[in-house]
Amino acid sequence: MATISSSSIERQELAANEKISNTPDAEESNELDCVVSQPNEKDLEQIEKYKVISSLDADVTLAFLEDNDHLVSPITPAQERKLSRKVMWTIVPLTALINLILYSDKAVMSYASIFEFWDDTGLTQNKYNNANTLFYFGYIVGQGNLYFVQKLPIGRVMTAMAGLWCAIIFLHCTAFNYEGVYALRFFLGFVESIAIPVLNTTMGQFLTAEEKAATAPIFYSTCLGVTIPVGFIAYGVLHINNPPIPLWKIFTIIIGGCTFLMTVLVALLYPNNPTDAKFLSTEEKVWVIRRVQKTTGSSIEQKVFKRYQVKEALLDPITWLFGAFFLLQQLANNLPYQQNLLFEGIGEITNLDSTLVSVASGGFAAVCAVIATVFLMYKKNYTAFSVVFWTVPCFAASIAVVAIPWDKKIALLAMLCLASPLFGIPWILMFSWNTTSCSGYTKKLTRNAVVMFWYGIANIISPQLWQEKNSPRYTPAWIVQIVLSFFMAPLIALVIWYLLRRRNQTRLSEIDSVNDHIGFVEENGEKVKVDVALLDLTDLENKTFIYPL
Repeated sequence: MATISSSSIERQELAANEKISNTPDAEESNELDCVVSQPNEKDLEQIEKYKVISSLDADVTLAFLEDNDHLVSPITPAQERKLSRKVMWTIVPLTALINLILYSDKAVMSYASIFEFWDDTGLTQNKYNNANTLFYFGYIVGQGNLYFVQKLPIGRVMTAMAGLWCAIIFLHCTAFNYEGVYALRFFLGFVESIAIPVLNTTMGQFLTAEEKAATAPIFYSTCLGVTIPVGFIAYGVLHINNPPIPLWKIFTIIIGGCTFLMTVLVALLYPNNPTDAKFLSTEEKVWVIRRVQKTTGSSIEQKVFKRYQVKEALLDPITWLFGAFFLLQQLANNLPYQQNLLFEGIGEITNLDSTLVSVASGGFAAVCAVIATVFLMYKKNYTAFSVVFWTVPCFAASIAVVAIPWDKKIALLAMLCLASPLFGIPWILMFSWNTTSCSGYTKKLTRNAVVMFWYGIANIISPQLWQEKNSPRYTPAWIVQIVLSFFMAPLIALVIWYLLRRRNQTRLSEIDSVNDHIGFVEENGEKVKVDVALLDLTDLENKTFIYPL
């Protein structure tokens, strides 16, 4: 069993005062930086004041810490800088690459539409909409896969998921009618449905709160900037002369090949959690766990399904407010997939031109995403206001698309390029906030399932707004987006900010800076003192949890 522990506040004070092993109290200082210990007499007298849980309900890293925590000295500033760089340069590129390929796969059908894909498969505008809708039917049904995220090692889940979606992308080449396209899009949505929650969970396991915020633009800009690599691929394919097979199949094979290479990388490198990360030494694994738990105050991974946390997530109004935001805001999500067809409808834009415009549009969105996130690094607790700020251009541009005369082609193109990519930034900010504003492993997965359910519902509806009879202007679709996606949704973000701010004010006035950070795990009849982060408490149970705003 490990030696002794302290609260995260005590550890921060020790680190700040640099009480390292060269002082007379070195042994005590080293012990105080550990996260599990035997309770002393004072602890036993006051144990009823603290949270006590079974070892089965504790964080999965507990057993690893019991074996190794007491053997590892506190991390020095120089070691921490080196470790931070190592973790970020491994985890962030890995997750960002997976996210990029994920959105490339989603965009396959959109870009294939500028080739002869519609003619070869019998698609029309309405059938194309149905295929996009079925993708999100699969997405909703696939939320049940979050059960496997709770029960199985995350690395294995991600490997299986990547292999399946790689196979489905290649199977797109076999489609010869719209019924086959329908089936492929449904199963692709089913398989990819839990990718974003899993990637976010992995980043939360390895990165401190500050590191996750700092690297967010790299990760999330991949979904906004996906049109850059995919647009260039499509541009190159359009230059192939006398192809042996249809161009859309060549394009799909290239994207499928990228997915296959990514699958191999996932199988070789993707970790389940810090305790089995191949790129970390035992000492570094302990340091990573300590750092993450100190800054987040929540558990790293938990494999016991806790029904009470499901109930709490469903009864927490914040869960449903996030769900309402994604339902309304994502009614605009078919806009990027509709973009190439809108370019064609506006006229005077060739397929080659449309691919280059989409590249520029994606690059603009990615740069704005970096700006938005850098701002939040220096201005804390402004997430809701940033959501409003980055929605305003979409709101104004959408009104302009409806109001500008149809013969003003350049103005329409400019407004479309402003409205289409930027609404992804509020989505990024809110999805990240949804993840960081709750604690408890099962509660997080439940909230993610609720949010992704409403995200899926919105995306089932969204393609149906673009009915062929309303082409080429699609005024009804734009009106729905203006009212619900770009006006009502940002107001919900402000309501969430107000409610969480009130919770924080209550907690900060009542918190016990030392005792509230202590908990106990009961193992074989013996109580072990631990940092409260190891208890896998929900944000409503853990009164030291302060909501990011």
